[in-house]
Amino acid sequence: MGILLQAQLPLPRIDLGIGIAESPADVAVTLQILLLLTILTLAPAILILMTSFTRSVIVLSFIRNALATNQMPPNQVIVGLALFLTFFVMAPVFGAVYQDAVVPFMDGDLDTETALEVALEPIREFMFTHTRERDLAMLIEASGGAPPDDRADVPTLTLIPAFVISELKTAFQLGFVIFVPFLVIDMIVASTLMAMGMMMLPPVMISLPFKILLFVLVDGWHLVVRSLLMSYF
Repeated sequence: MGILLQAQLPLPRIDLGIGIAESPADVAVTLQILLLLTILTLAPAILILMTSFTRSVIVLSFIRNALATNQMPPNQVIVGLALFLTFFVMAPVFGAVYQDAVVPFMDGDLDTETALEVALEPIREFMFTHTRERDLAMLIEASGGAPPDDRADVPTLTLIPAFVISELKTAFQLGFVIFVPFLVIDMIVASTLMAMGMMMLPPVMISLPFKILLFVLVDGWHLVVRSLLMSYF
């Protein structure tokens, strides 16, 4: 039976080899493969720095630090939730990239260079929307270039760090708002223990159940995720 299935469904074979380029076309193909491997290597950094992942993972990490629950939730859960929130926020952008660049490229209507330029447009528009003008102006001035006339004149390598800086500021602003209520609880518990003469008892140990209770009563995860989504939509 196994021999019959193998005869009906032939398995593909992949041949890998290294040889000497005999024409400029062979060199071009080699450079394209190297470029593709480089893009695949940088894919995690692209996902982190050019999407909403940075803001999401920082805010979720602030929650864990404010609650002082050590490794609960664990890093895998924090990163996984931030990743799927990123997919949710970036769904319209990824959809535009697929429809405008990937599909025409697969159909042969666009070459590689044009497809990359078209694919960058929705991502650049997203980054421009959430980048502060002050951060962008600082990087343009640092690069020594002339002030751009419009967004198309702004290099992508200048836009990306400006976007990351803006995302970091927004994430820390949200983190500050998250920290304040839990800081108040810590101060109240510490003052109460000091008034009772129990100075040797760690206030964090006593305040932890109250912080968790407050977070659950106000449906904290719902509020935080809702605030994250509203900061983009």
